[in-house]
Amino acid sequence: MNRFTPYAAVLLRVAVGLIFLHHGIMKLHMGVAGVAGFFHGNGIPFATLAAGLVIAMETVGAVLLILGVVPRIIALAFAIEMTVAILVVLLPHGPFPELESLLWAASLSLVASGGGPLSLQGLMKRG
Repeated sequence: MNRFTPYAAVLLRVAVGLIFLHHGIMKLHMGVAGVAGFFHGNGIPFATLAAGLVIAMETVGAVLLILGVVPRIIALAFAIEMTVAILVVLLPHGPFPELESLLWAASLSLVASGGGPLSLQGLMKRG
């Protein structure tokens, strides 16, 4: 490790957050009903509730992750979301889910490492 190693978590946190935010905004434009219809068609129970939770996580949660507010908790939620997406939706219906697998691994890495020194949580600990 060198003095720049802690900042790797910052880059990873922001990149993961931006990707989830992009997908959350796309789902927001689809609306809860549109996302729920997709979820229902893929056998996800309580599709309307799940759609609302996923839209909130991928928008509000992504912003919190980018800012570094409770990054381990948000990253754990994203890892769980990607686990469901991979196992329930993607693997049964298509090729290997490369992006989702990468987001899963990156989220688990953030659970382990935290948000890094340039997060609101990290800055509040120092101040």
